[in-house]
Amino acid sequence: MRYLYLLNSFENALPAPGSEEAEAMEKAWGVATDAMRAAGVLIDCAPLAPTTASTTVRVRDGETLITDGPAAEIKEHLGGYAIVNCADLDEALRWAATVPAATDASVIVRPIVDVEART
Repeated sequence: MRYLYLLNSFENALPAPGSEEAEAMEKAWGVATDAMRAAGVLIDCAPLAPTTASTTVRVRDGETLITDGPAAEIKEHLGGYAIVNCADLDEALRWAATVPAATDASVIVRPIVDVEART
């Protein structure tokens, strides 16, 4: 079964690019994703651009409303995602615990519903 990891982060707490802390974080991510790849469970994984690059779209009473930035003012922001293919939720949770976001902020694990492609 496929699972989506929503990788949360605290944007204002991220290390400066090129710093020792940033290099350590990148190394930790590499260790986690290399292990998932070697085990054959990682399908895809990527960081997202900062929330300042996001746009929120809402449709209310037939009118499209577009707002710069995230949908809500929250401390944790969606910083990336991963898609894994695991035997069950227990395995997906074990792998999620290896992702650095689990110790820095949080990882939300959600099953992906399989639907047939529509033609």
